[in-house]
Amino acid sequence: MMHGAFGSRRSTALYLAAWGLLGVLLAGLMVAADAAPWGTSLLFAVPLALVYGCASGFSAYYLCRAYPLASRPLLSVLGVFTCTAVCAGALWLAAGSGFAEALRPLVPGLPQMTRAFAALMFGLGVILYGLSAVAHYLALEFERARLFERRELEMKLAAQEAELRMLRTQIDPHFLFNSLNSISALTSIDPQGARGMTLQLSSFLRRSLGMDAQRKVPLDEEIALVRDFLAIEQVRFGARLRFEHAIGAGAGQCLLPPMLLQPLVENAVKHGIGNRLDGGLVRIDAECAGSLLRIRVENDADEDAAPAAAGCGIGLANVRQRLLATYAHEASVHWTRLDARFRVDIALPVETPSLTEA
Repeated sequence: MMHGAFGSRRSTALYLAAWGLLGVLLAGLMVAADAAPWGTSLLFAVPLALVYGCASGFSAYYLCRAYPLASRPLLSVLGVFTCTAVCAGALWLAAGSGFAEALRPLVPGLPQMTRAFAALMFGLGVILYGLSAVAHYLALEFERARLFERRELEMKLAAQEAELRMLRTQIDPHFLFNSLNSISALTSIDPQGARGMTLQLSSFLRRSLGMDAQRKVPLDEEIALVRDFLAIEQVRFGARLRFEHAIGAGAGQCLLPPMLLQPLVENAVKHGIGNRLDGGLVRIDAECAGSLLRIRVENDADEDAAPAAAGCGIGLANVRQRLLATYAHEASVHWTRLDARFRVDIALPVETPSLTEA
């Protein structure tokens, strides 16, 4: 497949336009030397320049591909292109002479080709061939740099996808381990509750594992998954575990990585509600604030526990790494302990299905 100056219709048109202007310049030189009027000069010079531009363009392109600067000695490259440019200049001069002879019966005003004009044409042919070679080398280097950037970007995306898969798969066994511990604790004191929790866990895992780790989901779907998770935990906690959520207008359709909130809610239950005799409340608030989606996960915590206890585990670190891998520095997560409440604030760019499709 041909690239370089003839890689696309646009580049071909620009290339031929440049050579057409060079033909006009050559016609101007003929007029300045009083060799021929403008009409005759243009009729001779422009077609000749276009034909030479196509021939030298193809020749220079393939020679540049055959003699790359990075892997060939510079003297060898200069020698090859010097010889080729001299031959191309001689052929252009011969073609010009033949074209002039063929055109003279049709255009009586076309003068004979003098030695001075022949020397001018030969010199221009050599110089223009060299410039064409330089232009093709620049185009090939640009194409190589663009290909390198594309491959580097593809490698970065592949590494990012691998990291996201690793972080996603880190959540599932962690949650499963905690859930199985809860079922184990229930088997001796509430066998019926343990059986119900097992069925709910099976349904939850079937739904969560069906999510594509790379596909972002609406916040409403993420909240529904959180509610399923808390329904499993309520088998063990009963009325001690309460859940509230307030989703602002438009926030429910905003997209975010799947199961981003689940480890935070899991932390809230395990390190917050689970350490309180009277249980407590888990609350999620979300709203769109300009170009950001702000989400707050808040829960009651044990007043006597150390401030860091409510935030231990892999949940918060996992959320931070997933946000960093997905949004770089456009997203953030912060947590704080206020008396008997533990709060996690997340801010990420607003994305909706319509924006993603566009």
